[in-house]
Amino acid sequence: MTRKTASQHPSASARQAGGDGGFTWTRPHLLGLEDLSKEEILHIFRTAESFQEISTRSIKKVPALRGRVVVNLFFEDSTRTRTSFSLAAQRLSADVIDFAAARSSVTKGESLRDTVRNIEAMGVDVFVIRHPAGGAPHYITRCTNCHVINAGDGQHEHPTQGLIDIFTIRERKGRIEGLNVVIVGDISHSRVARSNLWGLNKLGANVTFVGPTTLVPRAFQEMGAKVTHDLDAALKDADVVNMLRIQRERMTSQVFPSTEEYVRLFGLTRERLKGTRPDLLILHPGPINRGVELASDVADGPNSSILRQVSNGLAIRMAVLYLVNQAGTAMPA
Repeated sequence: MTRKTASQHPSASARQAGGDGGFTWTRPHLLGLEDLSKEEILHIFRTAESFQEISTRSIKKVPALRGRVVVNLFFEDSTRTRTSFSLAAQRLSADVIDFAAARSSVTKGESLRDTVRNIEAMGVDVFVIRHPAGGAPHYITRCTNCHVINAGDGQHEHPTQGLIDIFTIRERKGRIEGLNVVIVGDISHSRVARSNLWGLNKLGANVTFVGPTTLVPRAFQEMGAKVTHDLDAALKDADVVNMLRIQRERMTSQVFPSTEEYVRLFGLTRERLKGTRPDLLILHPGPINRGVELASDVADGPNSSILRQVSNGLAIRMAVLYLVNQAGTAMPA
């Protein structure tokens, strides 16, 4: 099965994005940051930069993916990620289908493979998948000719969120190499933390994971992160702090004594900021539990780039959709 490349109908921005310094994007899927090279990550960033101005136009569209069909195949609830991918695809002039697992044949026992193959038979081009099982996007690449983008798989990776976070750091700080980045929260269950770690390490940052001992095991040191359970000590030399959401089920489990205890030890408050660098950059992938991970005055304060992360999410996801479509199609195994 042969598919046209997106470059057959590119916008001026898209043409600029596709030809950076002789580098050619060859991956038909985006499954994780662990597999990407430094140059591939930087190429995504350059492409995203070329798409940023589209969101400032009165008509926020370019024809780069005109005629393509993108399916949001979400088996987990999401607001930001699904909406961001939908808008990104629409701004590239693709048609978008939102798949809701709760209202599909999956509830009748249909397998993931059959679901994908049946949707593909309708003439779609890209699957954006979010699934509670780690490795689900990788499995789909073996079942379909379509491009596959991982929008979060279990506790494995969330590559576009990792790219958004790192892109925002680079935009605000002007570089990644040599920065001290502290990531705080439920590291053990966080696919965002893993994607951030892989990407930040490849671009030369120093990454520290912080949280309760029950949620930040020492095993992460083998992946290249420093591990500590003392947030105040970690923040003293930090250039960036990325606060991860504590899921509600963790608040009522035995992983830490109480929400109040978590806030006291690991919440980012105005008082705690007094011991940090004045230009500390504060990120959060959302949604925020205000008063838990972040005090409201910190989340809305001058050091916060949380809303900028959301804005950058469109450009990053436009770039990823555009690039995987440029790469042609990988036949399933």
